[in-house]
Amino acid sequence: MKFHWFHLMPYPYLPDDFKERYRSVWVDVPYSLFDPVKGHHVYNEYLDELEYAERCGFDGICCNEHHSNAYGLMPSPNIIAAALARRTSRAGLVVLGNSIALYNPPLRVAEEFAMLDCISGGRLVAGFPVGTSMDTNFAYGFTPATLRERYYENHDFILEAWTNKETFHFNGKYNQVRYVNPWPRPLQQPHPPIWIPGGGSLETWDWTTEKDYVYCYLSYFGYLRGKGVMDQYWARVDELGAEFNPYRAGFLQLVCVAESDAEAERLYSEHVDYFYNRCLHVYGGFADAPGYRTLRTVKAGITAQVGAQASAQRSGLRWADFVKQGYVVAGSPESVAQQMEEVIKGLKVGHLMCLMQIGNMPREKVMYNTKLFAEKVMPKLRHLWSEYEDRWWIKPLPEAERAKPAEWREPVGV
Repeated sequence: MKFHWFHLMPYPYLPDDFKERYRSVWVDVPYSLFDPVKGHHVYNEYLDELEYAERCGFDGICCNEHHSNAYGLMPSPNIIAAALARRTSRAGLVVLGNSIALYNPPLRVAEEFAMLDCISGGRLVAGFPVGTSMDTNFAYGFTPATLRERYYENHDFILEAWTNKETFHFNGKYNQVRYVNPWPRPLQQPHPPIWIPGGGSLETWDWTTEKDYVYCYLSYFGYLRGKGVMDQYWARVDELGAEFNPYRAGFLQLVCVAESDAEAERLYSEHVDYFYNRCLHVYGGFADAPGYRTLRTVKAGITAQVGAQASAQRSGLRWADFVKQGYVVAGSPESVAQQMEEVIKGLKVGHLMCLMQIGNMPREKVMYNTKLFAEKVMPKLRHLWSEYEDRWWIKPLPEAERAKPAEWREPVGV
């Protein structure tokens, strides 16, 4: 079983009455709420937390891409991953990911991911999300009806840029480039493992299975509701004739660990409330632009995770409700280990993305949460799925062959 430490990098200083005064945390959230001096400290604290997760033994450290929002301060996850590449040495850099439909040409993604793979010694996991409606349709202005078609073409462009060893031309509907010859190419061959984050689109299930990629269900409804989606995913994998292997799937889960269930509530309840009532406060008109989700997915009953309907489902929930309904796995190490085993076996996932910095949770609590999970929960679950091979994980250079950041010293001549 593999565990990955996922960071959204939310802005932790939204006012208490944010939900009442402002219509959305995304797209048109007033920039007057952002303090760049506080932002300076927030970014550096968040990098500290990601680096600490590696030291605690997490397999991967995760970042992702969002725009025009206070929910996640990472318009460029590649910048975050570049900082981590020099300050970590073992963990996979799981970039979940670059919203590849937004890049014209997507050659930029191929180049920057290749740089990250080379700098890190082959530790990159390349995530290719379609992107939320807020990011793609509103913040970046792309037409919903053509977004997925553009996404597929950009994917093909990136893959050819990584695997075609000659200079070539690409002549697609959305991209026309006469000379394609990116320097560098990835260290991992033929390319880094590709993971596809998604919110439950049926087309994504088919496509990831066909391409033999990892499907990562990034859900804020928690594992109890997530089981229905993952059951449908696995049924589709079986229908398409692909092998069952839990490592071809991942799931995101909020996690709060303390010495006791009571301490977990005392330490973390305010931050869970901040996350669900401020960070996920999204205007319904931004959450699901017409044409963004296909008719097939809508008919399957898979709804958006933000917007009016999602907010209504969470309305009035308190700490005990969030825990009982599976939004958050929380409690003592023994309780969390038991719940996590239920998550892993019930959803049949070999990659678990643990969201352990939640909302406005300060660094000291984040590190406490992370340390307890790593020391008292992960060891009890490591054995799960040991009978399966993880074909979708990084293949770094042997440690003896990797470069290490040099200690600075005065030059003594040449």
